[in-house]
Amino acid sequence: MTEHPTTGAGGEGQPDPAGGSDETAAWFTDKRRVDPLTGALRESGETVPLPPTGASGTAGDPGAEADPLAGLDFEPTGLGTDAPPANALAEELLADLQRVQAEYVNYRRRVERDRTVARDQAVSGVVEALVPVLDDLDLARQHGELEGTPFATIAEKLETTLGRFGWERYGAVGEVFDPQVHEALMHQHSDDVTEPTVSIVMQSGHRVGGRVVRAARVAVADPDA
Repeated sequence: MTEHPTTGAGGEGQPDPAGGSDETAAWFTDKRRVDPLTGALRESGETVPLPPTGASGTAGDPGAEADPLAGLDFEPTGLGTDAPPANALAEELLADLQRVQAEYVNYRRRVERDRTVARDQAVSGVVEALVPVLDDLDLARQHGELEGTPFATIAEKLETTLGRFGWERYGAVGEVFDPQVHEALMHQHSDDVTEPTVSIVMQSGHRVGGRVVRAARVAVADPDA
């Protein structure tokens, strides 16, 4: 397609088919052999005028804006009447967020609790396996067999290391007898006590994080009736 400016009926360029001399008219050569509107065969080189300019939204009025909805067979509508209000939707989303956050907090607490329980159980298993060794070290210390020997340092390091994991030795003369943490191997009566009291510690007790690994084995002094 080629545009040809015109200067009138007798000037250079393409002649005005209408016989006019409108200098603003524009022409182009349509090389299609078949008219797209009528379907008739036409001669080669036939000139076809451009659509008239100057209407709103055309090249004659470059400042005009075309209507983007022109030619539509429907009218755009807003949200349906059944759409939830923005405030209600925001409140629903906030409630969902708070529920998910609460579930996550509970999950973290449960995981931390389970991790602590698993850790204490593992340490308790190790301590339970070492109870005979710890009893021998305690007896040797009571009889003065560790004092001044290299084994005293080894025993201290072992007990310090276990203490970092929550282990502790318990059981002492004069404690109030508690059947939950003491194992009474013998009973005797005494006028010096007003309630059942530990009088002899035969074997110390061991516990990890408040959980008794082995109860202290003791003799109990009961008050006279």
